[in-house]
Amino acid sequence: MSAIRHVPLDADRHLVLLGARRADREACRTSLTLPAALIPPVSAHRRLRGPYTVAGTVLRALVPGALIRHPALVAAHEVEILTVAPELRAQVPATLETLTSLAVPEERTRFYSRWRTLRIAHGLMEFLNDLLVADGIEGRSLIVDDMDHADPTDTEFLAVLLRRMDPALLTLVVLGTEALLTPPAPDPLIEPDTPEGEDLCAQLHRCAHVMAPPQPSGQDRAASFDQDGQALQDWAARYVAADGTDDSPRAQSAYQQLGSVERRVLHDRRADELAALDEPSLLLGAIPYHREHGSDPLTTGVQALAHAMDTCMLLGFYDATVDFCVRGRALADWNEHPDVWWLFTSKMPTSLSALGRAQEAEAICDETRAHTTRPMIHIQMAYATAMLYTRHREPSRRDHQRALAWINEAIAMASLLPDPRLRAFNTVFHDNGLALIEAHRGRPHAALDLVTTGLAELDRALGPDEHHLHRSVLRYNRAQVLTGLGRLEEALAEYRAVIAVDPHYPEYHFDLGNLLRRMGREQEAMDSYETALRLGPPFPEVYYNRGDVKNQAGDIEGALSDFSHVLELDPAFVDAYVNRAGILLDRDDTDGAERDALAGLRREPGNPHLLAILGGVHAVRGEDAAARDVYTRALAVDPDLVAALCGRAAAAHGLGDVASAITDLRHAVELAPDDPEVRYNHAFALQNAGRWDAALAELDIAARLLPDDPDILNARALCQAESTAR
Repeated sequence: MSAIRHVPLDADRHLVLLGARRADREACRTSLTLPAALIPPVSAHRRLRGPYTVAGTVLRALVPGALIRHPALVAAHEVEILTVAPELRAQVPATLETLTSLAVPEERTRFYSRWRTLRIAHGLMEFLNDLLVADGIEGRSLIVDDMDHADPTDTEFLAVLLRRMDPALLTLVVLGTEALLTPPAPDPLIEPDTPEGEDLCAQLHRCAHVMAPPQPSGQDRAASFDQDGQALQDWAARYVAADGTDDSPRAQSAYQQLGSVERRVLHDRRADELAALDEPSLLLGAIPYHREHGSDPLTTGVQALAHAMDTCMLLGFYDATVDFCVRGRALADWNEHPDVWWLFTSKMPTSLSALGRAQEAEAICDETRAHTTRPMIHIQMAYATAMLYTRHREPSRRDHQRALAWINEAIAMASLLPDPRLRAFNTVFHDNGLALIEAHRGRPHAALDLVTTGLAELDRALGPDEHHLHRSVLRYNRAQVLTGLGRLEEALAEYRAVIAVDPHYPEYHFDLGNLLRRMGREQEAMDSYETALRLGPPFPEVYYNRGDVKNQAGDIEGALSDFSHVLELDPAFVDAYVNRAGILLDRDDTDGAERDALAGLRREPGNPHLLAILGGVHAVRGEDAAARDVYTRALAVDPDLVAALCGRAAAAHGLGDVASAITDLRHAVELAPDDPEVRYNHAFALQNAGRWDAALAELDIAARLLPDDPDILNARALCQAESTAR
């Protein structure tokens, strides 16, 4: 027996254990002294339960007990829990359904952003952290193997845990092959400047110790079973029973050598066993895998893959949706099974677009058009292509004129549909797409007319219980256009109407909060932000805007907390660095302000606001020359940045260059004529140049703006005395 090795875990490090085979990794892991396991080791292989195989396994183990001990905590994360572990619906009440989540497939006209899964990952992390803290549990480990085969939802979840979870509370032990530490090559098919999200490879390098087991012994190599039919059967059965996740060469070899009929029988039997468990997440992993490899792929296989595809599409699991589409298309040929081929092709443009893969989405649209003359299919592909060119391509690659051509084609074909109800809905739906294009073309009044007419047409042509979701989408779009036109009271009425019929959709409350802020109704805006945070997984924009409201209201500690949480959720959120650094500088925390300014500048090197704050740090430290240099860099980017003009003027004054100080402050006064502090500073520089009358004129204006300020009044009295004496 090998000696027990102690893992050299620091207080700020997790562990990644590498090995070519699961058996090698397992042998090494069991020789280590790790913190007590939170739950038994988990396989991340997506063939098991598809998206969130890891996260769902964790929740199924922990939530039942948490419901008893901490029901409010479970309720606060209801959306994340039920999205990831649908088996828990029998125990966790679903109280926050939306029109999007409730819409039947044929009425689903809105789909989640691809970033919803990242929000879910953060919500799950916070649930897990808060649960461990509430239970007083620390010094546990979570062991996750097969990360090479994880669905992107789980790699995202693990990346968030690695970055945010305190290893002293929960040590993550991530197992896989050396490929986990190889950064993926940039994908040329993804639109430029598409945000990358959480990167598992980067977080493993940043947050984990790396350990590799000794070289494998060479046992359990691929084998021939020519002389041992029973062994062949046993090893192949073992491979299928593991749902195709067994990486043993012997099991894989046996499966390949087994006859195709025998393999299909094994898959049928395993699929039936899993179906009897009645666990919904199995329908996204092992069951479709076995059905597509079973004895009836074109019937039960297609049904299983289609169910998984539709479920993943509705939940915003777009990588998995594309995977199921590709696998379904592989079962059918357009000429022989056109309905099956279209079933799995129809979801690809939307899913690929959501993933930033517009070029591939357009290729699917072109391929589809070449295969069929069916009007409804051409209508869908025309709409999808229009959206590619007005929304999904990187801004410099968008072509609203081309988008207009495609949407008009969809509208023209929809107008020829024989069914009047279908014709009415499709015309309104595609007119809504046209409204988006018109808004992008700078024609908001045309967009407003299209949306308003569409709402009236749906009310005329359809029953009151039909297409609730699309009606709400139209009203939401109307609210946005009205906001852009400055018709704020009308926009407010539309947002209120949308929320009345779809009260649990967080984004509506977020946008309502932004509108209320614009109207100067800060407390109501704060209430809307609070509601948005209560209704769904966290997203940084809500915390940022709430922090901004708190900051303006004088709640500095609350603002700091919110801006800090923004940076926990998204370390690349540069505006949060700006605001937090500004607060820290105002509190004379120059070290903290400098850290934030430099962190933000690493992400956006030319940000003038961060440069101005860095200049302020140098100024507080009495480093006038360094301050002036940094302020000059800021003004090279934004010559009208008042804070940088005032800061550079102060630094120049400190260096004895009063003339430059006056020049900068004169420009600042032109930009901010109603700012008494800028006027006061300009007057101070003019005084130092002996220009008492000009200084007095500035102080007269400053005194009118701020009549009771003692500094202004004292400076004004001094100027009056000097001016009189002269």
